[in-house]
Amino acid sequence: MPSDDEKQSAALAAAALVRDGDLVGLGTGSTVAHLLPALAARALQIRCVATSPATARTAASLGIDVIAFDQLERLDIAIDGADQITPDGWLIKGGGGAHTREKIVARAAERFVVIASSEKLVEALEPPVPLELLRFGLEATLAALGPVALRDAPPSPDGGLIADYRGPIGDPAALAARLSATPGVVEHGLFAPSAATEVIVARGPELIRLRPQADLP
Repeated sequence: MPSDDEKQSAALAAAALVRDGDLVGLGTGSTVAHLLPALAARALQIRCVATSPATARTAASLGIDVIAFDQLERLDIAIDGADQITPDGWLIKGGGGAHTREKIVARAAERFVVIASSEKLVEALEPPVPLELLRFGLEATLAALGPVALRDAPPSPDGGLIADYRGPIGDPAALAARLSATPGVVEHGLFAPSAATEVIVARGPELIRLRPQADLP
């Protein structure tokens, strides 16, 4: 499928950015699934932290050194996918339910590189926005949030419930602030333009390299 080819192309470009000796954050999802073998093929001396158990298992099976994040306080580079990317650099992430860890890893990295296939480019963000919620006081949290649906999915790696905000997004910054300010919300899947150092999008045979807040072609 063209999408798989694009994902592989973007993943190969991101794998080439990793240097020998780097501390690397590994994201979660179908595009990262292409990144892991590309990274393993380079046979670099790197140490990695993974944002999900699935990524950790796959990386370890490929011979990539995966360590616990409590052993490090910073990363040289983190690489992850995205569900939606807007012209001004807003992202929605968390389709796999790992957005809390993804946001922690992204913030800890000197460089956060987002990789995606061309269908992830959108003119404006659309719901759903993934959420991780505490079990305690869940009904009160849901009432405060508005249109939110719990997913029929396993809990997050840290035990939180995975849900999706399905209301209007409008101004992503305003919604992000409201979600963050709601007690019971562990984290949401809105990533501001300042989060990413670079976005690599594969469109057919072409690689589009974007800086945060740059206009998309």
